Amino acid sequence: MLLASTALSLIATPAFAQQAPDTSEAQLETPEVQSDTADDGAIIVTGIRSSLQSALNEKRNAASLVEIIQAEDIGKLPDQNLAEVLENIPGVQITRDAGIGTGVQIRGSNDNRTEINGVGTVGSGSGRGGISFEDVNAAIIASVEVTKAPTAMTTEGSVGGTINLRTIRPLNLRDPLIAFRAQGEYSELSKSIQPRLSGSFGQKWDLGDGEFGIVLSGSYAKQDALSFRPRVDRDTLTAQGTGVSATGAPGPAFSYLGIQFLNQELENFKYETYNLAGSVEYAPSSNLKFYFDGFYNDQTRAQESTRVQASGVANVQRTNVPDSFETVDFGSLGGNDLGSIQAALTGTLQPNVANRPNLRFSSDVGARLTKSNLMRFGTEWEADRFKARVEGSRSLSSTRNPDLSTTLNFINPRSALTGANLPNENGTPFAYDLSGGSLAFGIDSASPFAPTAAELLDPRNVVLDQVTVGDNTTRNVETAARFDFSLDLEDLTPFITSVDIGYRYNDTSTEFNEFSSNIGLSLLRESPNGTKLADLLVAGPNNFDRADGRSLFFGDFLIIDPARAYSDRDAVLGQLQAALAAEPAARVLNDPTFNPASFYKITERTHAIYGQVNFAAGIFSGNAGLRYIDTIINSLGNNVGAGGAITQVNTPGKYNLLLPRVNIAAQATDTIVLRASYGQDINRPNFDNLKTSVRFGTGPNTAIVIGNPGLAPEKVTSYDASASWYFAPASVISVGFFHKSRTNLFVTQEIAPATDGNGFRDFTAPCEGGGIFNPIADRNVFVAPGNAGTGICVPISTTINDSGVTKQTGVEIAFQGDLSSFEDSIGFASGFGLSANYTYQKFSGGQATNTSAADARANAIFNASSGLNAAPYTAVQGLLDFSKNAYNVTLFYEKYGLSARARYTWRSAFRTNDTAGGATLGSTLGFPVVTAARGQLNGSITYDLTDNINIGVEGVNLTKSNISQFCVNDGALLCFQGLPDRRLTFGASLRF
Repeated sequence: MLLASTALSLIATPAFAQQAPDTSEAQLETPEVQSDTADDGAIIVTGIRSSLQSALNEKRNAASLVEIIQAEDIGKLPDQNLAEVLENIPGVQITRDAGIGTGVQIRGSNDNRTEINGVGTVGSGSGRGGISFEDVNAAIIASVEVTKAPTAMTTEGSVGGTINLRTIRPLNLRDPLIAFRAQGEYSELSKSIQPRLSGSFGQKWDLGDGEFGIVLSGSYAKQDALSFRPRVDRDTLTAQGTGVSATGAPGPAFSYLGIQFLNQELENFKYETYNLAGSVEYAPSSNLKFYFDGFYNDQTRAQESTRVQASGVANVQRTNVPDSFETVDFGSLGGNDLGSIQAALTGTLQPNVANRPNLRFSSDVGARLTKSNLMRFGTEWEADRFKARVEGSRSLSSTRNPDLSTTLNFINPRSALTGANLPNENGTPFAYDLSGGSLAFGIDSASPFAPTAAELLDPRNVVLDQVTVGDNTTRNVETAARFDFSLDLEDLTPFITSVDIGYRYNDTSTEFNEFSSNIGLSLLRESPNGTKLADLLVAGPNNFDRADGRSLFFGDFLIIDPARAYSDRDAVLGQLQAALAAEPAARVLNDPTFNPASFYKITERTHAIYGQVNFAAGIFSGNAGLRYIDTIINSLGNNVGAGGAITQVNTPGKYNLLLPRVNIAAQATDTIVLRASYGQDINRPNFDNLKTSVRFGTGPNTAIVIGNPGLAPEKVTSYDASASWYFAPASVISVGFFHKSRTNLFVTQEIAPATDGNGFRDFTAPCEGGGIFNPIADRNVFVAPGNAGTGICVPISTTINDSGVTKQTGVEIAFQGDLSSFEDSIGFASGFGLSANYTYQKFSGGQATNTSAADARANAIFNASSGLNAAPYTAVQGLLDFSKNAYNVTLFYEKYGLSARARYTWRSAFRTNDTAGGATLGSTLGFPVVTAARGQLNGSITYDLTDNINIGVEGVNLTKSNISQFCVNDGALLCFQGLPDRRLTFGASLRF
């Protein structure tokens, strides 16, 4: 019978302060690789129960509040994706990009620190969270640790917690390690199978005068990430009495929301990732060790996404009265009941009017090519009561963003093309059906103006409208050195067991360079016909019905081949340039060139000193300490003056803070542990929020980000209390309470330009009505037809510090247990186990608000729906990506070589700026959208064919759970949908 005894021998000894180990700086080593039988002949539990048991033991003995997930075997964390691995932890929720877990919120916060073996990582962009989770294959990670309550030793810089990805430690190996896994991942939407390969080798040698060990882990993975994201904007008010049908008859006798924009977006990302991790350890004696860790990542995320847009439809809504309506209740915001209003539900948009809806086809190729590496080297030394560690590290991420994105306009042969200067667009009839919670739309095939499938796929009927070329680069570097010292006072004092002191130096920098070229076309004489681009044109994806079986969608259209635009960009760009030059207007599309106005380089240097006292007396143990940080920042940018003269401008900043941290644990009984923590931390602003440069895009409604180098860091004060009952070796019931108080919360503000009564904007600098003049944006949608061209006033987006205090309060409840101790009485059923957790949290406070003034159309809508005529309406933004309730339940079975697991995760609704099709706050009526509550089912089953061979299959999003996003409030106005993939992974593992 398997012995359900604690596997304390599997927990590595901390490098410092045994009575109060620190888990945030890689002090805890990863578990030893297990043999089936220990040296004393006792059988050791392996597999799922072993990993749960070992993780619980580590958490139980940690110096502060941590959560641990350990691989049940080498390369076998409970999920393929690290974000989804972390979703098993109480208080953790995740967000997904095209169905792939990318963002992690710990206790409602995106602002967390990610480390590998205790060393800070840097990301591919301007954020602070560190390396992207999709960049690291979970197969090379032995365990994941989340520190929710830091000690004084813990590096500052997180709100929710510090995530530490730990690899295998060579000197902890009991036996030589040789492991290999080969899998294939099937994507249901793309109907493709992509490989996933990983392997590990480890060996420890006794050299006579010491021990030497090495571990190498590597992986290669390809992945197709496909997701459909339809978008419908209903943000234009037809006031009561102004509606007129296409036949001239009066519209309905009430105000309503008509269709303003339709967007059928297919996100298609193709990942190819190489990871390599290695560690070398040499211990010439029992009190001296040298170590070196290295990590390398090379990821290509090639984008081959498409968009089909029905634009320019706002001006036709009064003459295309919807066939049916739905009542939209906006609910309450900022203390105002916004009331309800009728909104278009089904209907058509016809081109037999003066301002006609037009059809556009876009291919988006904004790829990301990232190479990252991390090195850690150091030594640990011990003499009598004194311990010391000296460590240096360097993390680097270098990213290129090659881009050749294009838009084609469809010239409908069944609709007139009129105007003194013929525009490069004309009318196409659309049908929409938004009933049943589905944003479905496409060509109105019943209209006499409807093009046929052959006409939609005829190159003669498309013209080039817009091209964006880019090759931007981002380089992030973090260099750090630290010195840690510990003095053991055990038996010398009645209370204090040890004292830790240390110093850490950190130098972080980010540099961004933009290489771009853009062109926007508005007249037919400027725009090459598709016949001159026929070699580049391909039919767009016709499978938008694959996710949910919809019958109304755009299935026939042409795009410039996104795969070729990525793989052979120079040749495609050359053909586009030649076609433009041959047109009567001879517009010029340049090769991408350096844009000095967008350059920024931000450097940050920090000195940190900490002191920590570790104590134990009776049932109590813990630590108390102070961490002092001194940070200097320089934000360098270019000021481009008259004639292109460039002047570099440096904006300095500095701050210093003292952060107290206290952790106390009480062993109330042999099985009950009580904990309490108090601590302060900071959250530094993202680098692009500190920039002084300005980047312009071609979108007429895309907000321009204006940096704020004067941003102060957020300061977070946290309180934790918990009780854990370890009622069996691999079992626990725990209840935890946490409270966070935060000042200087970062809040994104958007300021939109004013519009006139027709919804048109100013298109001349300096934008007296608000916003900023964008010289390269296509202005056709927001100006009268006679003013077509480029250059228009667009929204401004910036980040500020909230002047108020915000508060979070929450409760975490967790259960873990199995039936292994009942094997004699229930037989096979003793293999079942359950792991579950639930988190409740609430948010309050704050003064920074969002406003309906982000777009003047929202003011008119809310005045009509509420009857208050009190525009603009405001509401405190609060925390984004914050769910009030969340839970996950994992049922597992392990016996007779069979290992099975099913996990269901659910989170309640949350506000977010992550929307489809580049929507801005203006297009969402001034407020972040609400992603509705959603659950997802994942599962896996594996079987041991032999002692060395295991086969299995895993599934993600087995029930094909969709995503719904609402404008203003949950359940109000359905604006966006996400239709993610279902993925299956199958393969075999070998271990010797």
